[in-house]
Amino acid sequence: MTTFDPVATHQTQHSGLYYHDTILTTIGNTPLVRLNSVTSGLDALVLAKLEYFNPGGSVKDRIGWPIIDDAERDGRLRPGGTIVEATSGNTGVGLAIAAALKGYRCIFVMPDKMSQEKILLLRAFGARVVVTPTAVEPDDPRSYYSVARRLVEETPNAILANQYHNPVNPQAHYEMTGPEIWEQTGGRITHLITGMGTGGTITGVGRYLKEQNPDVQIVGVDPIGSILYELHRSGQYTSAEGYKVEGIGEDFLPSTTDLSVIDTIVQVNDRESLLMTRRLVREEGIFGGGSCGAAVAGALRYVQQQRLGPEAVVVVILPDSGSRYLSKVFDDDWMRENGFLEGAWTDIRAGDVQSRKPSDRVYTARADDRLRDVVALMKAHNVSQLPVVDENGRLRGLVSEIDLLNHMLQVDHVHEADETIAEMIDEDAPVVGPNARLETLMSLISNRPAVVIVRDDRVEGILTKIDILDYLSSQIR
Repeated sequence: MTTFDPVATHQTQHSGLYYHDTILTTIGNTPLVRLNSVTSGLDALVLAKLEYFNPGGSVKDRIGWPIIDDAERDGRLRPGGTIVEATSGNTGVGLAIAAALKGYRCIFVMPDKMSQEKILLLRAFGARVVVTPTAVEPDDPRSYYSVARRLVEETPNAILANQYHNPVNPQAHYEMTGPEIWEQTGGRITHLITGMGTGGTITGVGRYLKEQNPDVQIVGVDPIGSILYELHRSGQYTSAEGYKVEGIGEDFLPSTTDLSVIDTIVQVNDRESLLMTRRLVREEGIFGGGSCGAAVAGALRYVQQQRLGPEAVVVVILPDSGSRYLSKVFDDDWMRENGFLEGAWTDIRAGDVQSRKPSDRVYTARADDRLRDVVALMKAHNVSQLPVVDENGRLRGLVSEIDLLNHMLQVDHVHEADETIAEMIDEDAPVVGPNARLETLMSLISNRPAVVIVRDDRVEGILTKIDILDYLSSQIR
């Protein structure tokens, strides 16, 4: 392994111009941003290091180029070669950026729990993506580790980037990320908190910071289901279990993880991690991925438990961008399906309201029904409006008590006993399907007496403002 110069390089200033010679020199120097809303009530200064400011959108940009550079220097990677890696997505992007500039092919192997956005992103760089099962042991031939090793054996002039065991991984953070944080905090950092996956970030940054000040506390964040928390606490290996947060946690101990550097590890669950991810964007304007929410949730728990005061300067590393998780963390349906999001008012459907009415029977009228009979029907069933259907049961419109009343009050009209409601039908009645959301219902019913629910040309229900109000009040606990 060779030492590399992170960014000292190839930034050009000439004749009033200042620019980067390649995209690689934009890696690093990511900002520290104070957390304000989610830290309400805490005395410590909590700073988020926003790694999604890297060109590839994650902290893994920092290791992609150094890994390739190291392989070139010792002759393992030759022109026209192929880079293979087992990745949750972000390391693949970091490698793909450098590979694009150097003309290498890439093959990335990913577990099937990873977001579709990550797969599409890697393919955008021209990489081949192989998807493998998540729920298998690391040494299973179907695991993404095993498949990656097999592809290297089968592919001429190929190398395994091997982020889980490549010493360049923590070394890159030792030489780049650690000094950045030390400089940005003026040496005042007291706590580093970061999620754990390969362990490269926490090991490399932790080593550097402790060399500067042995009192700096290095805190890992591990999802429940990963083995790292218990391994650090007791030295015992446990069985890994499934979890939804991507990019952190492990089912084995990578050699790039030095547990001796870590002072303590905080556990977090999926729900608190993903809900914190959504809070970060809505309250702080920080659009991070699920592992960012995990890191912040773990940091806040640690700060509270340790009762850190105003003298504490806590740096939390936020690894990547939320744009890679739009179909998961930021999708209400996915969050709800996985039990992470309680039902919201805006998720109420028309069919839900209809089903909670005292009776599911829908009374209707025909255009040739007598006015007096329609009035009697409304009175008998205590309704203020009726859907009007044709002989085939298809909706023609709506008749309401106000329509009938206005008609009866016409002074120049002679009312007869057999008079029908044909002239009183509102043929522009608002119509929705049973899956229409509450916001749709409210927009339609705001200045109308009712909304009619129709499925396959048949009337399934009718909703009034009082029906919706009654349903909402019943949901209050």
